[in-house]
Amino acid sequence: MIVGRITNNQEAIIELEIVGLNRQAKIEVVIDTGFDGYLTLPGDLINRLGLRRAGRRYAILGDGNTVALELYRAKVLWHGEEREVPVLRTDGGPLVGMALLKGNRVILDVVPDGDVRIDVLS
Repeated sequence: MIVGRITNNQEAIIELEIVGLNRQAKIEVVIDTGFDGYLTLPGDLINRLGLRRAGRRYAILGDGNTVALELYRAKVLWHGEEREVPVLRTDGGPLVGMALLKGNRVILDVVPDGDVRIDVLS
C-alpha cells in the first residue's frame, strides 16, 4: 500500500522514490487524474538524477494546446518494486498520472490532511 495525504490546496500527494543513473530521490508528487501519462518531473530534478533522454512526445495540455515535451526513462519504486516508466520534462511540479495508477485502487479522504491510499487491485 502507498499512502499520502490531501494538502490544504486539495491536492492528493504521495511520496515517490525515483531511481536515476546518478542517484535516488524521494519526492512528493501530486496525483493528477487528468494526466493520462505516467510521470512528469521538472528539468532540474531530471538533471540531478541523470535520467536517460529517450526522445520527444507530444502532449495535449488542459487548455487544448499541443506541446512537444522531452521524454526520459526512470525507475520508480511502486509498491516496493522497481518499475521503469516514461517521464515527461515539464516546467511544473512532479505529477503522477493515470498510466502509473492503472491496476490500482485510489482512495481519497478529501479534507485537509485527509488520507490518500493506493492499493494494488488483485
